[in-house]
Amino acid sequence: MTTPLRKDAARNWQRIVSVARDLVDEGAPLQLNDVARRAGLGVGTVYRHFATPEALLETVAAPCLEALAAHGRQALTDADPWRSLTGFLFRTVEAQVTDSALPPVAAAATDAMPRTTELKKSLGSVGATLLARARDAGVVRPDLTAADLVPLMCGIAHAVSVHGGTRADRVDTAHRYLAALLEGLRATSPSP
Repeated sequence: MTTPLRKDAARNWQRIVSVARDLVDEGAPLQLNDVARRAGLGVGTVYRHFATPEALLETVAAPCLEALAAHGRQALTDADPWRSLTGFLFRTVEAQVTDSALPPVAAAATDAMPRTTELKKSLGSVGATLLARARDAGVVRPDLTAADLVPLMCGIAHAVSVHGGTRADRVDTAHRYLAALLEGLRATSPSP
């Protein structure tokens, strides 16, 4: 059980995370010294809260990961295997192209915080379960594996980051790319 932060420490923590979010959204590298300077805090204060830039980046990405995990759990309750899988994949690709903290955290081979590992495992498990249900129902290609989903989704996110147009256009572009990919994954063509 963790001890709640004092009010001033909680404000500092929130300020650090807010500044880090701004830096990530700007595409700037996340350096703890830069965060401290921009937050108007001492470097020691930042290091007391976050030992590494990776831990801070994971903290910035955590709300997105938590929302995706919640969406995944909800998708598992949908009786339609195609709709539950595609809904989860659409939500995932939206997150990848709108939250700049998510792609590097999702792609990291190791995590700085156990909570990040837990969330990533949960998302992987949900994706695998949704795919297995769709495959068992005969609505996706039988050769598609859970290990295929991550690189396919990352490929779409990368294509959108390179060719997706303005920031405002990225979600629409991601949806269009994913829709084209999903048609290729279907076991049978949809009825007209």
